[in-house]
Amino acid sequence: MDRRAFLRLGAGTPALAGLSGLGLGLPAMAAAPAPDAAPAGLGWRTYEIVTEVALPAQAAPASVWLPATGGKLGDYQRTLATRWEAPAGQARVALAPGYDVRMVVVGWPEATDGPLRATLTQVVALRDRAVDLGQAPSPAVPRESAAVLREYLRPTRLLPLDGIVRDTALQVTAGAGDDVAKARALYQWVVDHTCRDASVRGCGTGDVAAMLRTGGIMNGKCADINALFVALSRAVGIPARDAYGVRVDLSQHGFKALGKDGDISKAQHCRAEFYTAGYGWVPVDPADVRKVALEEAPGGLPMDHAKVRAARALLFGAWEMNWVAYNHGHDVALPGSGAPPVPFLMYPNGHTVAGTLDSVDPDAFGYRIRSRRLA
Repeated sequence: MDRRAFLRLGAGTPALAGLSGLGLGLPAMAAAPAPDAAPAGLGWRTYEIVTEVALPAQAAPASVWLPATGGKLGDYQRTLATRWEAPAGQARVALAPGYDVRMVVVGWPEATDGPLRATLTQVVALRDRAVDLGQAPSPAVPRESAAVLREYLRPTRLLPLDGIVRDTALQVTAGAGDDVAKARALYQWVVDHTCRDASVRGCGTGDVAAMLRTGGIMNGKCADINALFVALSRAVGIPARDAYGVRVDLSQHGFKALGKDGDISKAQHCRAEFYTAGYGWVPVDPADVRKVALEEAPGGLPMDHAKVRAARALLFGAWEMNWVAYNHGHDVALPGSGAPPVPFLMYPNGHTVAGTLDSVDPDAFGYRIRSRRLA
């Protein structure tokens, strides 16, 4: 019997929404063909991203939650196809409640004769993204919905908006005029008062208040540094959000530290953006400025080095799209896990009979992520 099923994963697809909402299982092999052909020209590049999981047979009962892209993001990302295979497993598409956080959930209720395997393959089209903040705001730029803006003004468990966070944000933005000026002041302050710490596991935890309480230079990685920008922005009334994803290619802008291709199992990266009327969502990435300073050359580069200054200028208003965004979610409840929410979903997550798997250690977990450019 042919166990293939074909579903669309585009945003707002009623059939998919109904299935995921009910938590119904899908066949162990399934595919989601794109509703449209890959976009042609205009700077689009197409990539295949493959996540493979292999757990010991005795790990069952076991479940894994694999982050997945979904539909369309602005004018810079399109999901063209999604397919998965999980022999002897039960697979389903799920949306985490509260955010549009898409994932493929695979469960193995009992041990099998061999390893518990799952493969998720996605084809995504990307093109570089930039907002010209030197131009006057335009009434032609589509406005974000009030409901979405409210969502990205809320506090989260690790992004409180009161106390030291609000006090710091007000101090940094004192005297700044409009929201762009305030966001720029926050961006520059975050770059100046943080430092990338290579010893931090994964991408960090994003505990903003804990960072601020340390005083002085705050160490962390992208999920810490960019979350700091997001929390400070929200605290002064600017809608802002993290974007959790993974690098899929080398940088074409000359930044060796800001790209990865081939085996991208440890290439996860969090970015940020803020919203202002007349410009829409504006991409930023203060964490990557600090990454260039630390990792672009042996021994690091001073902040006044030409390459660091170039990154600092570029990353307020632009993203090089050698990176795929999964979602904007915080405090993500993994459907069916029964465990407390995770701060974000950027890595594969898993539970086995032995307990929770280490998401930031691909070898210990048993996953591998690979990327290759198709066009």
